[in-house]
Amino acid sequence: MKYKRILLKLSGESLMGEKQYGIDNEVVRQYAEDIKAVHAQGLEIAIVIGGGNIFRGLSAEKSGMDRAQADYMGMLATVINSMALQDALEKVGLKTRLLTAIKMEQICEPFIRRRAVRHLEKGRVVIFGAGTGNPYFTTDSAAALRAIEIKADVVLKGTRVDGIYTADPEKDPTATKYSEISFKEVYAKGLNVMDMTAFTLCEENELPIIVFDMNKTGNFMKIANGDGIGTLVKN
Repeated sequence: MKYKRILLKLSGESLMGEKQYGIDNEVVRQYAEDIKAVHAQGLEIAIVIGGGNIFRGLSAEKSGMDRAQADYMGMLATVINSMALQDALEKVGLKTRLLTAIKMEQICEPFIRRRAVRHLEKGRVVIFGAGTGNPYFTTDSAAALRAIEIKADVVLKGTRVDGIYTADPEKDPTATKYSEISFKEVYAKGLNVMDMTAFTLCEENELPIIVFDMNKTGNFMKIANGDGIGTLVKN
């Protein structure tokens, strides 16, 4: 395996599958199987999931809700998704721990960095819920922050697209994919990889990002093996 410890960032929307809202259990099951296969190779895996399939703070703010209140509601949505993935992972035989930035003692542990690292060392899949615990920060920022805190080797951003393109491939058929690109090039070209806070955190801490299609079975294993799929962003 190319990496020892990885942080996998999943969007909440990816859990919807073909649905318009909520969680598609078949998608979650497929993710669990893919994660199990990679974990079996000895990798330490931490996961951050968004909540956009249930609630989006930014969208609620635009309709008149207080931004901080909306963001806290979005954090709770990420915990629901985290619990769904935790259940699926345990059903395929993995040991897991859900750690959240907001205390919810009945369902998860509070985030403590040393405890998270110890869980990883013991072979448990660690899921980080509730973002950073602060409004005005996205789950991309949470993924970058947690990856740095646990000293992950790479952030793997699983999306519905198989990498970073010159334009949106779903709208522009002439868009071409980058196999590798630098942080500075992403800034210069105005490409959308992660929000700026998360992206800057990764750049300043020399933490590479790989954007890939998580919905294709086997892609997660290929990434873990160092195969050249997706797009690598590095200094």
